[in-house]
Amino acid sequence: MATIEGISGNQYVPGTKVYNDVKYQYATSTYGEERDLNPGLIVQPKTKDDIVLALRYAKEKGVAVAIKTGGHQYSGASSTSAPNIQLDLENSFRGADDRTIFEKDGKAYARTSVSWSLGEFNAWLTENKKFVPHGQCTEVHVGGHVQTGGYGQLARSFGLFGDHVLSLEIVDTDGNFKEVTKATDPDLFWAFLGGSPGNLGVITHFTIKVHRDQDYNGSRGMKAMYFYDTKTLKRLIDILVEMSDNDNFPRNYDFCISVLSSAFPLLDICPGIDEWMARAHPELYGKNGLIAWPRTIVVYAQWVPFESGDQCDMSWFNRIKEGSDWILGDSDVQEKPMSQLTGDWIFRNVREFEHPYEKRTYMTRSRTLAKDGWADWVVGRIDDIVRPEHNKCWLSAQLQCFGGKNSMFTRNADNGTAFSWRDTSIGCTMDAFYAEESKARAEDWQKVNDKEAIGPNGVFSKEDRRVLWGSYGEWNLDAVWNTYFENRAKYEKLQQIRKRADPDGIFTPNPFCVKRAD
Repeated sequence: MATIEGISGNQYVPGTKVYNDVKYQYATSTYGEERDLNPGLIVQPKTKDDIVLALRYAKEKGVAVAIKTGGHQYSGASSTSAPNIQLDLENSFRGADDRTIFEKDGKAYARTSVSWSLGEFNAWLTENKKFVPHGQCTEVHVGGHVQTGGYGQLARSFGLFGDHVLSLEIVDTDGNFKEVTKATDPDLFWAFLGGSPGNLGVITHFTIKVHRDQDYNGSRGMKAMYFYDTKTLKRLIDILVEMSDNDNFPRNYDFCISVLSSAFPLLDICPGIDEWMARAHPELYGKNGLIAWPRTIVVYAQWVPFESGDQCDMSWFNRIKEGSDWILGDSDVQEKPMSQLTGDWIFRNVREFEHPYEKRTYMTRSRTLAKDGWADWVVGRIDDIVRPEHNKCWLSAQLQCFGGKNSMFTRNADNGTAFSWRDTSIGCTMDAFYAEESKARAEDWQKVNDKEAIGPNGVFSKEDRRVLWGSYGEWNLDAVWNTYFENRAKYEKLQQIRKRADPDGIFTPNPFCVKRAD
């Protein structure tokens, strides 16, 4: 395929080493061959005008355009196959004018481009004593993150990253520059935020409301790591379930539990732990002085005040800290500015394990998980894949409370965005990474999870509820639309908006998108 005349940014065609390096993204190891994640041309625009030229060329040639910012989409939907084009915005808008913070009427705002990673974005906000809820993965870029919600540790207390958006700056299918807000185009604003990411136009920048540390003095959080064992895991999940089943639980608290198989580089979670481990657990180090990282449970817990009379219930933290089974020498609850706490939550590795994966992210609205025995079930399922020493499978699991009538995740329903399943009580991600010879084991383990957790008799959820950022399974979104969107009316509205925003199918580079109305 020929390159596009007039574009000032880089362009790469298949058959070169640079192309192979640039085309790589998170899903490549799992779906690179199966879904043919090999664009006919990769364009790295330097300017909005470059984007216009790429879209014009695509329309003339009758090919589609995939949009990538960080390339972390688990199903590979930010890539495409030849002869289609990938528009790689990872380094497009990183100048001094591409992110600014300003205050107005005692509130803080940030305008940012889509080209910053979460790690960079978080560090910038922290320098300015500001914060916003967002996810954990440092190399996720904010362009894809904002369109798929931006689920993260502060979801109960502050809602989603995408809930904070005020305006979107886009290049539309005809190459026009537009600013989209709830006032100027409420349907398109709604569809961009939770509808069909990357399939409605090219977002280059957006403006978002952020929070000031000074407005939440006294916020507290803890991050503790435990050696993996089922007793500790059950104790912690019981606390999570108790919180989730209580619809009146205060908004001030957030709680998340992660489980990681051996070999996960714990330095990426807690810089400096290597020195502590060497002193406290020399038995983990081999003759060559290299540590065999153990299986671990990682806990994130946080409290934030919203009113002057709010008091932190330290007994809640103390229950989480119970016993002396944590790895870290200091797992005390720390009083810190919120901007610093959000930095503590970030994983600093690009991916959990350098292997292909069988992904699952389940959501539930259940408030009877304790009665239904889900805690025992999920501990057993986790242990089935984490416990064996040499099964060539590695688990990265995350269990988080989102719900309750006081939760901002819940209360932000109908706020002008299309993010689904706002009545969620708990989200559960269980990703099984595998060596090639253990692929069948990982698949079989997930099949049991699907059968026992989801469906009319499911121990976790009576419905199959998925989220776009954690997609898995069927790649034709239209075939499983009901697992990502609440009802047919919502889906058909999105179809109509897609038809208006993308009448020629320029932004239809793969089947993982809302199908345009006829």
